[in-house]
Amino acid sequence: MEAQTQIPDDRIEVLRQFDETKAGVKGLSDSGILKLPRIFVRPPEDLSKDLSCNINNTPIQVPVIDMADFQADTWRRRRIVEQVRAASETWGFFQVVNHGIPQSVLDDVINGVREFHEQDLEKKKLFYTRDTSKALRLCCNHDLFKAATAGWRDTLSVSFPAFDPDLHRHELPPSFSKSIVEYSKHVETLGNILFGLLSEALGLETGYLEKMECSKGHRLHGHYYPACPEPHLAIGTTQHSDAGFLTILLQNQITSALQVLYKGQWIDIQPTPGGLVINIGDLLQLVSNGKFKSNQHRAIAKGIGPRISIACFFSGPLMNVEKIYGPIEELISDENPAVYKELVLGEYVKRFITTSLETFRALDCYKL
Repeated sequence: MEAQTQIPDDRIEVLRQFDETKAGVKGLSDSGILKLPRIFVRPPEDLSKDLSCNINNTPIQVPVIDMADFQADTWRRRRIVEQVRAASETWGFFQVVNHGIPQSVLDDVINGVREFHEQDLEKKKLFYTRDTSKALRLCCNHDLFKAATAGWRDTLSVSFPAFDPDLHRHELPPSFSKSIVEYSKHVETLGNILFGLLSEALGLETGYLEKMECSKGHRLHGHYYPACPEPHLAIGTTQHSDAGFLTILLQNQITSALQVLYKGQWIDIQPTPGGLVINIGDLLQLVSNGKFKSNQHRAIAKGIGPRISIACFFSGPLMNVEKIYGPIEELISDENPAVYKELVLGEYVKRFITTSLETFRALDCYKL
């Protein structure tokens, strides 16, 4: 089992009082605080790790892949598959441009998520919950009571296809409902395209990963990072790897805060106009038998804001708790034996939701 952080009783009480306000970090920011509440202050040993893990100031960047015309040009498709393969085997991250989602759709969903987070607090409170079964839920840190340090962010989670905007027609900002549904349709299409490219990059048929139900259902997490009064002491989202198969991330252009750990250095992932950040998740590393890498990343706190990011997580058929995933048979041989054992999806998900983000290292539990 993963090592769990022991949270002192007095801290638990402070966390409980904060959580019961249902105002999140947006509420703290709106109150005009100048000092960071202690539940958001990283411990000295955590801060010292940044000193031993260099922040890279050179112009190195994650690969940017231009997807223009890849459907119509066989040569371009082969080239893009090779670029996807190389990035997935090394960085575990890449950006895509000319991906087919209109800029207007990207702008609208950023604005819609902003409007949701910036609406009247009493309206937002209707959706504040830690019940993970809700198709639409707002909370501050899903692991608030398990993590050593609270992240300086609020998150709106929307699960598809379960989300039905008509159920909350009179409670949700109209621009949010329309934009989130429209973006969901586009990002689902893009997700299946990417799974096709990733399948080919593994030497498999185009539809292989889709047939495995890797893209069945998805969740959108609309993160809201207000300006932080003491960003050098805080963290936006702690260092972690994503638990699912694949993540597609949209960032607004206000500031660079996303970082990936590459060769022992934290590398900034600069927002690219019209671009989307793609990263491999733990489950895809497992089924690819370690060929693709699920890399550590984080979001640092900033003194300007708000920074808004919308992450789309493809984590498989979560309602099918008995679904089993293991290394793909076609990728296993005497020369390349399995390095992971099979997992039961329901048990895997339970492990995730009962563990703090900073200590969730599920792949370690499934290594052979």
